[in-house]
Amino acid sequence: MAKNVYIFLADGFEDIEGLAVVDLMRRAGIRITTVSIMDKKEVVTSHHIALLADSLFDETDFSDADMLVLPGGMPGTKYLGEYESLARLLTQFDQKGGKIGAICAAPTVLASLGLLEGKKATAYPSCMDGLKGAEKSLEKVVTDGNITTSRGLGTAVDFALSLIEQLLGKEKADEIAESVVYTR
Repeated sequence: MAKNVYIFLADGFEDIEGLAVVDLMRRAGIRITTVSIMDKKEVVTSHHIALLADSLFDETDFSDADMLVLPGGMPGTKYLGEYESLARLLTQFDQKGGKIGAICAAPTVLASLGLLEGKKATAYPSCMDGLKGAEKSLEKVVTDGNITTSRGLGTAVDFALSLIEQLLGKEKADEIAESVVYTR
């Protein structure tokens, strides 16, 4: 049975952090849906690349979600953190033990909702102070319970492979790494 992942995009998200996750998960056979929290499907990355999200937040049913993912980047992370409907979804998903991933500045969104309280987590170096309540780590990727966090663009492939491993197993993650000539 295919796994369903939703990744939330806002103007100013970090290109590689979002698209590496989408690319590698799709290669693994995971149904990943890009969801715009803007009022339009066109989202402009932090490096001014326009792309079309698969759906708009208000038009998306998340009931089949196996994982929710937040890319970092500015001002994208700021917009994600201010979007109340996303905050409610993340909180409810966490309460059910649903898997959540966040990279770069985006772990601060989870911290602001209290989702990192007492958990080990990481973030972009200048965002580490925003991990209130978390046990801060300098590891590339940290999974504590149902939440996975990562440091930034340079760790995006490791982050994506970790998420794949959680959903489909180490063998599939290793297969995808090998297929893109990535050494874990």
